[in-house]
Amino acid sequence: METLLRLAERTVFLVTPGPPAVYFIADDKAGGILVNAPPFDSSLHAELACHAVVRYLFLPSHHGARDLAAWRDQKVEVLAFEAEVPFIDGIVDVAIDSRQKLTRTIDFLPMAGRTPGTCGLRIKSLPGVLFLGPALRLGEDGWPQLLRNDDDFSYETRLLGVFGLRDVRFDYLFTDSFVPGMTRFGPGADECVRAHLDALLT
Repeated sequence: METLLRLAERTVFLVTPGPPAVYFIADDKAGGILVNAPPFDSSLHAELACHAVVRYLFLPSHHGARDLAAWRDQKVEVLAFEAEVPFIDGIVDVAIDSRQKLTRTIDFLPMAGRTPGTCGLRIKSLPGVLFLGPALRLGEDGWPQLLRNDDDFSYETRLLGVFGLRDVRFDYLFTDSFVPGMTRFGPGADECVRAHLDALLT
């Protein structure tokens, strides 16, 4: 497990590079949040718990669903956007809608298109952090980009969702694509994403 980012109230770890990449947020208020599910292992669970009690497992899409029953046996709540729930193999404890928040400073951004219910998790307190699952993937320059996939549920829908990021402020950005030594995630992630999206419009 690798420490990627230390902030005043939380630390972000890379659990496995994937695909899809699995992250762990040790948050002072929310506790421990897995983003995507790693294969369950009791020693991994114990290692995570050393940083924060593992309370939530957020699935940005069904691509990150693994061993959900084993994680739920550890009293971990599984969260996913409501439109994605039918595609997830396992039980989802909380079907998120666009108005829900996890805490006062952590909410969700529906980003459908890659899959029917792709959804991001946003930490709004500065510096802002986004976890966008498969909505974006690694570009040649190391920054997450909007790239077409042959199996997109709807590339046009994804375009609309991703272009909404031009008005969102965030310093750090994590996706399902993480290549150690190549992936760039911040600071300045919002400016890089905005420049990429502006280039697509020209």
